[in-house]
Amino acid sequence: MSTPYPFTAVVGQDDLRLALLLNAVSPQVGGVLVRGEKGTAKSTAVRALAALMPETEVVPGCRFSCDPAAPDPSCPDGPHESRPGARRPTALVELPVGASEDRLVGALDIERALAEGVKAFEPGLLAGAHRGILYVDEVNLLNDHLVDLLLDAAAMGASYVEREGVSVRHAARFLLVGTMNPEEGELRPQLLDRFGLTVEVKASREPEQRVEVVRRRLAYDDAPEEFAARWADEEAAVRQRILAARELLPSVRLGEGALLQIAATCGAFEVDGMRADIVMARTATALAAWAGRTDVLAEDVRQAALLALPHRRRRNPFDAPGLDEDKLDETLERFGGQNGDGDGDEAGNDDGDGDGDGPGPGGGPGGQPEPDDGPPGDGDVAARPEADEAGKPQAGPGGGAGERAPARASEPFRTKVLSVPGIGEGAAGRRSRARTDRGRTTGARRPRGALTTLHLAATVRAAAPHQRVRGRSGPGLVVRRDDLRQAVREGHESNLVLFVVDASGSMAARQRMSAVKGAVLSLLLDAYQRRDKVGLVTFRGAAAEVVLPPTSSVDAAAARLESLPTGGRTPLAAGLLRAHDVLRVERLRDPARRPLVVVVTDGRATGGPQPVALAGRAARLLAAEGTASVVVDCEAGPVRLGLAGQLAGELDGTAVTLDELRADSIAGLVRDVQGAGTRRAA
Repeated sequence: MSTPYPFTAVVGQDDLRLALLLNAVSPQVGGVLVRGEKGTAKSTAVRALAALMPETEVVPGCRFSCDPAAPDPSCPDGPHESRPGARRPTALVELPVGASEDRLVGALDIERALAEGVKAFEPGLLAGAHRGILYVDEVNLLNDHLVDLLLDAAAMGASYVEREGVSVRHAARFLLVGTMNPEEGELRPQLLDRFGLTVEVKASREPEQRVEVVRRRLAYDDAPEEFAARWADEEAAVRQRILAARELLPSVRLGEGALLQIAATCGAFEVDGMRADIVMARTATALAAWAGRTDVLAEDVRQAALLALPHRRRRNPFDAPGLDEDKLDETLERFGGQNGDGDGDEAGNDDGDGDGDGPGPGGGPGGQPEPDDGPPGDGDVAARPEADEAGKPQAGPGGGAGERAPARASEPFRTKVLSVPGIGEGAAGRRSRARTDRGRTTGARRPRGALTTLHLAATVRAAAPHQRVRGRSGPGLVVRRDDLRQAVREGHESNLVLFVVDASGSMAARQRMSAVKGAVLSLLLDAYQRRDKVGLVTFRGAAAEVVLPPTSSVDAAAARLESLPTGGRTPLAAGLLRAHDVLRVERLRDPARRPLVVVVTDGRATGGPQPVALAGRAARLLAAEGTASVVVDCEAGPVRLGLAGQLAGELDGTAVTLDELRADSIAGLVRDVQGAGTRRAA
């Protein structure tokens, strides 16, 4: 077993370490969601916490880690006799992104359950994580139904497995930690709300702190055991502090003043529901215990708000998480008359440590990094080009004079579904019809690999004719492996929505481009709600560019769209060919995910020899591969050439104007897209 990196040797990341330690003190806080760029010690800190946690006492031989002092009465391995427990390190269970439902919750032996009535249960990862840590790296890429099961178990403290009338229940109380890179996609708001705390992490921009990170990492890689030994005293001190805080926690008093501040803060920030209030109360109590106090003070409430509220305020994927700290301080001051001495400024900055070094010993050199000490992120890129509207053209991938600064998108609006025709087998989502593991049962088939969902009636029909030959003598049905039938279900899948946007001079009229960006932004919001991947290709000047490779992050797509400059000629063929290349690569990476190409253009093609003919050939190439497509016609003015409609015909797709995209008549567009698919099939 490799030597883990010491928790106390992690440099900086004070909020991350504090959030993890608070959950170690009080698992009822509800876990931590860690959001941040790659390479910021997210996984390192989580794995280090497991080694730091005190040992756990378990019933010997119990696969569900029952506590000898209070064994679970419904444990599948029980009932347990009274006997001394065995001590082992705190379990760290990692849930892979590609895990199946059976791997997560466990599986019943359906054949034995039908034939013998025996509950033969193979525990899953939830059982292994009981009384330990369950770590999900890239939780935003986990299938939605697995996230639902995971968070339900975390909320109820138990896991239920039910198959055809046979059920198993076991305890599943664990510290849930999820990490994610927001550039790869967001979690749904209702799932964000199920994580107790959230932390935004980023690499320090301070040279001294970056040097210390590299120095410690190199020392660890060269001699892990020697490096860990140097931090053993600090690790032991924090471990003892966790134990002391756990013992003190039941004695911590949450006064009426602190409760009023918590309720007022949640109300001031318009947080939905009551979960935020409860999480804030538990977090503030854990903060007081961590600081060695029995009273919750104003600084505890403030720190709890900074950890528990930012992710609960997002209304759509384009909202940046975070809190207005001036508003927070004003609210706490207004409702702070009943809350102790209210002297929270000094104590609030040391995380209750008493020495100003963060949540534990060895917190790294220097004080806490400033929360905004890095360069502006993607959310700021749209603001910068506006300074160039004085008339100076910008250079870009298409190049050329006449290029204009980016126009801001108009307000997004609600669209109706655009779907890919036919029935797919892609990842579960909310756009197109597909055969999925969840949904309406439409038939049965022999299982391909492990049986996941039993079709009971079909299994009985398959086994019934063979009962006499198999020597059946009792009431039980003699079932063999070949009799089992997998249920075939139909639900909805997510798709790859690839936007191909004309950014040429013919589209550059400012009011017009604003409307175009508003329409694309609306479709991006729809893609987020339907759990799609999105990509963005633009064409202008002399070339096409993949502005955003296919990703689950629609907010990244929105940021790239907002900063998109326009101008130059219209290389329509280049845009379509670049889209073809993107789809070819994505079919190799994810062959089950079906694409939908949305071309946003006025249909004109200029630049180079025979631009119109080349565009037609590129469109027919996409159509020949059966790619579903929609052309959003952006042509304006009293005289219209109808070129976008001709392009839609070449693509074997359909065309819709910007006005129709807004109107109720878009419902007919779905039928048109599906009709185009039917014509291709014929």
